[in-house]
Amino acid sequence: MVVPPPVRPPTITKFLKPYVLKMHFTNKYVSAQVIHSPTATVASSASSQEKALRESLESHRDVAAAAKIGKILGERLLLKNIPAVLVHLKREQKYHGKVKAVIDNVVQAGVKLV
Repeated sequence: MVVPPPVRPPTITKFLKPYVLKMHFTNKYVSAQVIHSPTATVASSASSQEKALRESLESHRDVAAAAKIGKILGERLLLKNIPAVLVHLKREQKYHGKVKAVIDNVVQAGVKLV
């Protein structure tokens, strides 16, 4: 006799995981994007290379620029009705400095982290 596995109720994380926040830092620029994993498309992005942001930033690569990118990305996510994202950090990225600035400002904008 084969016993089937127990049926688990669906959790909310199942519905929110498709959106993944990825960040990229170079010696010149800061960029962050939210990717919809099932379709492999970019749902929203923000970068210090954008023409509208270039004039308002003193430096395009410091922690203040990363904070501004996080704030703008959070606002764009809320406009597209994306309430929560999953943060994907690379092996060398730690929750410190620019990474912390981006994530904290996305959360302050009203987007939840899963």
